[in-house]
Amino acid sequence: MSATRRQILARTGALGAGIAFSGSLTELFTGTATAQSMGRRGYGPLVPDPHGLLDLPRGFRYRVLSREGDPLLSGEGKVPGNCDGMAAFPGSPGRRGGTVLVRNHENRTGSRRAVPTVRDLTYDPGGEGGCTALELGRDHTVRSERVAIAGTSTNCAGGPTPWNTWLTCEETELRAGEENYTKDHGFIFEVDPYDPRRTGAVPLTAMGRFQHEAIAVDPGTGTVYETEDAFEKPFGLFYRFLPEKPRGGRGSLRAGGRLQALRVPGVPDLSTVQQPGTTFDRVTWVDVPDPLARETPIRFQDFGPGGITHAQKLEGCYWGGSCVYFVSSFAHREAGSAADHYGQVWKYDPKKRRLTQVVVFGPDSDLQLPGESPDNICLAPSGGLMVCEDGEGAQHVFGLTRRGEVYAMARGRQNIGTPEKPEWGEFAGVTFSPDHRTMYVNCYTPGTTFAVTGPWHH
Repeated sequence: MSATRRQILARTGALGAGIAFSGSLTELFTGTATAQSMGRRGYGPLVPDPHGLLDLPRGFRYRVLSREGDPLLSGEGKVPGNCDGMAAFPGSPGRRGGTVLVRNHENRTGSRRAVPTVRDLTYDPGGEGGCTALELGRDHTVRSERVAIAGTSTNCAGGPTPWNTWLTCEETELRAGEENYTKDHGFIFEVDPYDPRRTGAVPLTAMGRFQHEAIAVDPGTGTVYETEDAFEKPFGLFYRFLPEKPRGGRGSLRAGGRLQALRVPGVPDLSTVQQPGTTFDRVTWVDVPDPLARETPIRFQDFGPGGITHAQKLEGCYWGGSCVYFVSSFAHREAGSAADHYGQVWKYDPKKRRLTQVVVFGPDSDLQLPGESPDNICLAPSGGLMVCEDGEGAQHVFGLTRRGEVYAMARGRQNIGTPEKPEWGEFAGVTFSPDHRTMYVNCYTPGTTFAVTGPWHH
């Protein structure tokens, strides 16, 4: 939740301090499709965009796919704002080529432009968040744009499933009767990118009711890993969901399953672990007493002797090789954490039941990211990561190579402030097409979705 992120950074004095990395960056890409080729120096300096939207390196081009306030091609209303997490799927069956995008809208009560309510796709008429789906041709023309789910709240991130659906996550715990809501919120919803009516607007209640951020699915077992971005102490937990139907498939998660939380013996707060490479071989998983949080939020619940392990700002989550990776964006004592850091990346190996700290973001390491507040990340086709910046000043998409080199890939030019006090919209939802030839990325506000093409494999 970007506003909260900036408020916390400002209170703790971290604004402008920059983000630094230490540890084994190579570890992040082991076993992934992009580990074999590696861009070393980026793609050159950014060229100012004469249209004032997006600066890119020479040889790259962008196309605006969608803009907040424009009519949806479906006729259901106008394109909503607060564009956040996103995933790209292969084009619709029966059509040659193309891509389907599913895009979150992190709207709360009183948002500037809500997701239009649509019959059979609306969970709660009082909710203003949801998802939209864009079907693109091979030439990136928008064939269709429609509501994929509505009536949800604060749809921040999520993740794709191995069966080509999108799990959208509500980053809230508000109940029916609070604000304008008629139903409880804080759930995960499954969205079919090709025909949203096949999944509807059904909360996956067994997966827990809490401030969800992101998910990653183990393609071998169907286990779903979930991060919780709780804003106040006690901070969030790292969860796994063991589905009743582990082979997956659209709608399979509705059958239920067991929700568990990670316990690292002797470590009540992950922020205290500051040495990259630290390994815990005896982590355990504890059943969540009340996944629906009927009376008590999950992170406050009694997990018995030994307690449970918390971490501030648990956000990104992705599957790579045979392990799941998850991110703690930062931790500060002044906000209630046991220790300070500017971010951690953790790896959990399910077969070995081993948790390892892979990377620490901190002021004392050698590599500095030029911006601040890295948020959404994805693997890049030339190797390494693409990182969306969410902070103060001009906003960027940065590339990060396996060798630890940082380069600017894109810079936003949309000033949403005033000439006297400029403010730029953050980036979010960076993802690549299935053929790795196009990068898609959102500007959070004003809500804009871009397609970026160019010499990605150069």
